Amino acid sequence: MAVLTDPISDFLTRFKNCCRAGNEQFLAPYSRIKADIAKILQEEGYIWGFEVVTESGHPQLKVKARYVDGRPVLTDLKRISKPGRRVYCGGAEMPRVLNGLGIAIVSTSKGVMTGATAKRSQLGGEVIAHVW
Repeated sequence: MAVLTDPISDFLTRFKNCCRAGNEQFLAPYSRIKADIAKILQEEGYIWGFEVVTESGHPQLKVKARYVDGRPVLTDLKRISKPGRRVYCGGAEMPRVLNGLGIAIVSTSKGVMTGATAKRSQLGGEVIAHVW
């Protein structure tokens, strides 16, 4: 088993690879922040749903990707804040992804939320990823 230095990036890459390969679902190791990101992706309509599976002893997230007319809803995503370079943004200058067609996922003091929600709440935080 490989040692991961960025498990969030691993989760997002698994999601992108699942959509590009045309797979219906994928598994990823469970963590609370990954579950929060999956919840945001579900609320925004990028995935059908997710569940925590503990068949092999270690909990895993089972995520079902969403497709419309045989094409994935996810076009692309980009990890913004990395372990070597953290990117923070204030509440007033939250980034807009593709002029509002995508979402920014932000980790704030009130939890993980979209950039638009953080801007409405006037909260800043670490910009985790852009999804479109």
